Amino acid sequence: MGQKKQPSIDPVAEPKKRRRVSIADVDAGVEAKDCIKIFLVSSKEEVGVSDSFCIDPVDLNSFFDEDGKIYGYQELKRGKGITDLKSALQSIFAETLVESKDDFLQTFSMEAQFIRSAVSTGEVMQQKASNGHVSHLEEAVSDLEVVRMVVGNMATGHLYSRLVPLVLLLVDGSNPIDVTDPRWELYLLIQKKKDQQGDIQHRLLGFTAVYRFYHYPDSTRIRLSQILILPPYQRKGYGSYLVEVLSSVTIAENVYDFTVEEPLDSFQHVRTCVDIKHLLAFEPIQHAIKSAVLSLKEGKLSKKIHAPRFVPPLSAVDDVRKTLKINKKQLLRCWEVLIYLNLDPVDKCIEDYFTIISNRVRADILGKDSGTAGKRVIDVPTAYDQETSFVAFRSKGGEPSDVQMDNTQTNQEQQLQQLVDERIREIKLIAQKVSLPRA
Repeated sequence: MGQKKQPSIDPVAEPKKRRRVSIADVDAGVEAKDCIKIFLVSSKEEVGVSDSFCIDPVDLNSFFDEDGKIYGYQELKRGKGITDLKSALQSIFAETLVESKDDFLQTFSMEAQFIRSAVSTGEVMQQKASNGHVSHLEEAVSDLEVVRMVVGNMATGHLYSRLVPLVLLLVDGSNPIDVTDPRWELYLLIQKKKDQQGDIQHRLLGFTAVYRFYHYPDSTRIRLSQILILPPYQRKGYGSYLVEVLSSVTIAENVYDFTVEEPLDSFQHVRTCVDIKHLLAFEPIQHAIKSAVLSLKEGKLSKKIHAPRFVPPLSAVDDVRKTLKINKKQLLRCWEVLIYLNLDPVDKCIEDYFTIISNRVRADILGKDSGTAGKRVIDVPTAYDQETSFVAFRSKGGEPSDVQMDNTQTNQEQQLQQLVDERIREIKLIAQKVSLPRA
């Protein structure tokens, strides 16, 4: 019987080879804003052209999960663990999203008259002619119009659904309005131009959404919630024109006042320029402005033991609200500019003016006057004697401020000075825009 042969043991045998395992690189993802571009086009010829207008969304990442990144794609090829792009894009574009280029190109012919048809049921509020810039209204025939459409009907709701992607992408912190609530109103800025075939085309330049609140006993208040001039038409005066139209509506319809929901600095600047022009032509407040300027030039304000403010008398506040529909908070912002417009940059009192502005900004931020250990002195609007009308009180725990300040005294002072400088620059810039250039 044969025996099983045992393998020989080789003391110098080669070690057993290890099996190599490759590990795929972890997909770190790409932020949506870094890999998606969105263009605004108005014709087939602009599609795919290198110089088409590319918009800059306020927060594109927020539509792509929690970290705002897109996963699973490499050179547009799908991989594992991919992000559902269609779902994310539908959250922006909803039913207007198309999946093929051919379908998209067809919309230019199928919906060429969409804006014209949609606004046909609206009310034309104002017309003006433009020549590339609304500051030059020299055309014989009007080509700009503002159309008001009341929300709550199917036509307006359908139109606004087309505007929602613009609201989500370009209006910071804004959400779509309730298209079933008739207290919402849309104001659409439309430009009418002839195309190559000679047909009149209606082009949407911008829009705003306002809400009407009931004000006891028989009036309403208008609050502007959204406003957008499409990026290709910005910085051409169209925003000012739209605000001007809204201001005219509030006056003509005798609403109680006109307010704005959380305005950005850029919009606040435009609004103040419009309001200043109205205030400069408003005779009932001219005496109050001259009186404040005279007190400043005579040194009465700078010699007060407390930090004064430029505060209009109550009668002026009431007259402006009733006639121009400018609320008190907005009037106070305008009042500082109105005082500056009546000063000469070479006047000795200009330094006192800047000091008063500085004291006001600091008091608004800190909730107390510097060096007064919590004491505050506030001017009280009055028709009696502005020099002797104020209230003094002590703040126990300080008052909350919208601006977060550094606790370090040196840094806090730098931040305060920066805010003061910004406000003074803003005042000068507005003054330049509403009058002759100033220093």
